[in-house]
Amino acid sequence: MPQKLETVLKHVEEIGNNVNRQLIKDYNRYLVFRDTSTNYQKDNIKLIHMFAKFIGESKTLHDIKDQETIVAFLDPRRKNKEEDPEQRWTTTWNDYLWRLKMFYR
Repeated sequence: MPQKLETVLKHVEEIGNNVNRQLIKDYNRYLVFRDTSTNYQKDNIKLIHMFAKFIGESKTLHDIKDQETIVAFLDPRRKNKEEDPEQRWTTTWNDYLWRLKMFYR
């Protein structure tokens, strides 16, 4: 079942790193200010939440300055030709990368 924006925001509250939690909340306020759709907000916040969980509680989202960390987060989504003959994973990989770029801008 698809998640609602409220559910995703509740998951953000569970992040142990206060800086990351506040950054994600600020980013959500920015998306609301820009008058984006709730679905767009939900998808962006969900991805940033996943990324924050990936980097762990010892690092903040501010600390990520290298592309290696982002690629390490994205690369598990790669699939070989046997698993995904049509290479559909590239759409997800590129979408996630684009959303992370938007966050860091």
